[in-house]
Amino acid sequence: MRVILLAALLLVLAACGGSTGGSETTQTRAPTGTTGIPAASEGRAVFTDNCSGCHTLKAAGSTGNVGPDLDDLKPGEATVKNQVIHGGGGMPAFKGKLSPAQITAVASYVSKSAGQ
Repeated sequence: MRVILLAALLLVLAACGGSTGGSETTQTRAPTGTTGIPAASEGRAVFTDNCSGCHTLKAAGSTGNVGPDLDDLKPGEATVKNQVIHGGGGMPAFKGKLSPAQITAVASYVSKSAGQ
């Protein structure tokens, strides 16, 4: 069952182009705390700007229906990070569009917020 859900996530995320109709994203440096970990607000902002048009995530107030419902899928941080970097299925890769810090921030945010 998990394999099917992961495959569905990959396909749906691959179709996701962001909520801005395919326009380029702005790279910004993620704010970090004293531990060097990106602030949760950065992850939410990256999600809102790039993912909410395709994905449902209650914590972000998004109700996209192109990609999988992340609240149902509850992907782990490594899964989200890999999908955001490489894309696949129908989702474009965001490597080179988002900074490494933004990718880390959004992966952390999604993995911690999904299902909340």
